[in-house]
Amino acid sequence: MNNLKSRTTIYFVRHAHSVYSADELERPLSEKGLSAAKQVAKRMEKEAIDIVLSSPYKRAIQTIEGVAEYFQTDIKLIHDFRERKLAKGSIPDFNTAIEKVWREETFFWDGGESNLIAQKRGVQALFHILKQYENKRIVIGTHGNIMVLMMNYFSKEYDYTFWKNLEMPDIYKLIFEGKQILTVERIWEDNNE
Repeated sequence: MNNLKSRTTIYFVRHAHSVYSADELERPLSEKGLSAAKQVAKRMEKEAIDIVLSSPYKRAIQTIEGVAEYFQTDIKLIHDFRERKLAKGSIPDFNTAIEKVWREETFFWDGGESNLIAQKRGVQALFHILKQYENKRIVIGTHGNIMVLMMNYFSKEYDYTFWKNLEMPDIYKLIFEGKQILTVERIWEDNNE
């Protein structure tokens, strides 16, 4: 009898550098970001990808388009992998605002999401993906905050400091057995430094 459990591999791809705009949905990658997205595609060619998913935000989609093209698959949009909403409008001091929500997991700014709420949204979507695509290798184009919040669910080492040190783009390979995380490995190497 075979006791081997199936393993699902998730590749979280944090989007590349984008042009700042208040329009979260349509904010595109910058020239630097578009160049980095080509490097993301090149790096992911080494992996045997089955499924490509993304946040509906343009910058996340653009970052993984080359991956989907290489593996001749469509990008399926998953609304719950969108970035966490910090507040309803603009925040005068982004750094102070983001630090506060990380310090107090239930705190949220007006119209925004607390860490706990955003994490719950992301993790529920992730668990759905792990069940739906069991034993597959899945790329997920996403965003720094929501990605780290999902990783934080499994280990508190993925925190505010970890988030602050992420690159744009960045890639983390997570291997799951069911809903249990077995390994986490950073596989992005910025060749442009």
